[in-house]
Amino acid sequence: MMRKSVLTVSLLVVAISLMAASCGNKTKVAENAAPAETVEAQVDEAQAEGLAPDFELPNLQGSTTKLSSLRGKYVVLDFWGSWCIWCIRGIPNMKTYYAKYKDKMEILGVDCRDTEEKWKAAVAEHNLPWLQVRCPDDKLQAIAALYGIEGFPTKVVIDPKGKLVKTVVGEDPEFYTFLDELFK
Repeated sequence: MMRKSVLTVSLLVVAISLMAASCGNKTKVAENAAPAETVEAQVDEAQAEGLAPDFELPNLQGSTTKLSSLRGKYVVLDFWGSWCIWCIRGIPNMKTYYAKYKDKMEILGVDCRDTEEKWKAAVAEHNLPWLQVRCPDDKLQAIAALYGIEGFPTKVVIDPKGKLVKTVVGEDPEFYTFLDELFK
């Protein structure tokens, strides 16, 4: 009887561990991330103004893209990764909506937790037509804190003046319904 209890507890521990490992949605703490005070100050400042916190990240062309340079159109930040099955499953819908509304919005794909090689390969493999940047691991914690990223994919809609409009976590049909309502 004791042996059966130990085996049951052991199996339960293994199952919970595997579930936790497979739910790699939570952002992990980067060792070289910005100090907490810096992130908190940026979050406080952005929230006070109602603006999306600005960032600048490397793009596919070998330079950088600054979020604030996209003002004037709606911007959808798509926090994704090639390792994220729901991110990949959502690409066809994203392509459809990008084609439908590209005159009214820009999508900025923000790749997270990939090497540069895996990021570039995923963009090419899936033929992603919108702007792409890569969030290096040493910046992920700070940017995730600025945008409250807790899972992938996360889509953040920003208005033409730079104000945060909506955040949708996961591949949720609500996001596409929101875009249709927004661009009626």
